[in-house]
Amino acid sequence: MVEMPLKEKERKIFRQVVESYLKIGKPISSGYIAQQSTLPVSSATVRNIMARLEKEGYLVQPHTSAGRIPTDRGLKFYVNRLFEEALYPDQQVDLISGDLLGQKTDFNSLLNDVSKLLSEYSNNLGFVISPSISKINFHHIRFIKVSEDKIMLILVSTFHLVLTEIIETNNYYTQVELDRASRHINERFSGKNLAYVRDYLLREIPSYKTRYEDIISKITALLKATVFQEENEGRIFLQGVSKLVEKTELFDMESLRCLFYQFEEKARLAKLLSDVISLSRVKVLIGAELNLTDISDCSLILSHYGYDRQVLGSLGIIGPKRIPYKKIIPLVDCVAKRLSQAISHVQ
Repeated sequence: MVEMPLKEKERKIFRQVVESYLKIGKPISSGYIAQQSTLPVSSATVRNIMARLEKEGYLVQPHTSAGRIPTDRGLKFYVNRLFEEALYPDQQVDLISGDLLGQKTDFNSLLNDVSKLLSEYSNNLGFVISPSISKINFHHIRFIKVSEDKIMLILVSTFHLVLTEIIETNNYYTQVELDRASRHINERFSGKNLAYVRDYLLREIPSYKTRYEDIISKITALLKATVFQEENEGRIFLQGVSKLVEKTELFDMESLRCLFYQFEEKARLAKLLSDVISLSRVKVLIGAELNLTDISDCSLILSHYGYDRQVLGSLGIIGPKRIPYKKIIPLVDCVAKRLSQAISHVQ
């Protein structure tokens, strides 16, 4: 549907309808808007404007005798107007935790704390998708043999956080070989990431083989297994599921059940959320835009985080469509920037 331009008075009335609905959660009547509005308008004028907004697909009348509520298209139009107003006032987002890193040295604990912060400040579900360990620049790595087919990768990032990953492999490695691989990578590639190391070794493997023989092939196979495993698994940190349970009046119960199923399938949810990462500071998806029929009663507000112009992962909030967008959008933007600043700071 083509978006029709609205006159100034129509935009103001529409905004009042949406914000009233977000606040009280009931169909909004023309009489209510005329009474609350600062504009010198009559109930009849408001009724005519609301009728046009309904015709254009911004509002809908759930019952014949009831007022109107915004459609998904109307909510999106409202959110787009917020973006046009450059709604990124960091000074209005008063986070208790000014330093997200604090005393954390474990990266997973940090991301878990960020998801908790998003949940607590929004009173909805907060999530953070972890970056691929192979894309994080490392200061030091070590491979440790756990069993015949499992190896633990310990990575100390250039921002001095520790990440661990269990790699499943079909190749046999002794601990001596793994120590040699770790030492070789640390001596020659500190400051790079494992994806870079893998690509470099694959490209240079003929010349390397003459000097290091079998160990280079084994390192390359190990790095290929690491990246392949990451591409097929997603890690997501979720906090605040109970907050959605408390809002059952805003969800169809079957939709809520399907939503919780998505949460249980964390890897699948991580993949779905990763698919909508964009370079926009904040992206808002409402209802059918999520392209997930099971959770069409929801809104998703997300942003990305990273460093050196590289997107590592995404974070955000999942909640009902009736969510305070004016509060949530700056919150997600602020937390994403704080996390990016934290992991970009080389200690």
